[in-house]
Amino acid sequence: MGTRQRKTHWERVWSEKDEATTSWFQAAPAVSLDLIERSGTQPGDPVIDVGGGASRLVDHLLDGGFTDVTVLDISAAGLQRAQRRLGERAAAVHWIEADATEFRPRRAYRLWHDRAVFHFLLDAGDRARYLAVMDQALASDGQAVIATFGPDGPLKCSGLDTVRYSAGELAAELGSRWRLVEQRAEAHRTPLGREQHFGYGRFARAAMRGAETR
Repeated sequence: MGTRQRKTHWERVWSEKDEATTSWFQAAPAVSLDLIERSGTQPGDPVIDVGGGASRLVDHLLDGGFTDVTVLDISAAGLQRAQRRLGERAAAVHWIEADATEFRPRRAYRLWHDRAVFHFLLDAGDRARYLAVMDQALASDGQAVIATFGPDGPLKCSGLDTVRYSAGELAAELGSRWRLVEQRAEAHRTPLGREQHFGYGRFARAAMRGAETR
């Protein structure tokens, strides 16, 4: 699926669906927030939420005192949902409408968060472009928190095929430039009461020294 097709799909999703009825909805993204805290990222550090759309992560980061938050999404409608929800607080956030595989970062971020994009990248070329963007976007001491559907996760989501990863498979996909520092599993309960299995990895550049893989 190319950029134009991806954009058409997600504009339709965010134009037609209520945020709280989407299968990925989380009122409180507890695992993401915990991994961000454990990364050592400070409230003044630049953070980017990739594929953030209308996610509530930005609300919680602002509540936690973060002052340099960017939300990137391919869908203008998704970003507008979040902006309307935040009201005046939306002015404190940097909003970028772009495909994560084509994003051209103009600054370095301390933390890259993604719970929405990577498992939809079926094409190896798209995954390589995504990782090249992430590498360029992160500071030398930056870290990435990436969540994907786990081995028992859904084969489809929002009408799209997905790629499911174990922590080891995700680490292998990221390659030797990145070191898996910590992993988590989450049995996410959808608004309809179904379970979706996610796996989270916190990654640092391979050259860094720090906590061992857990």
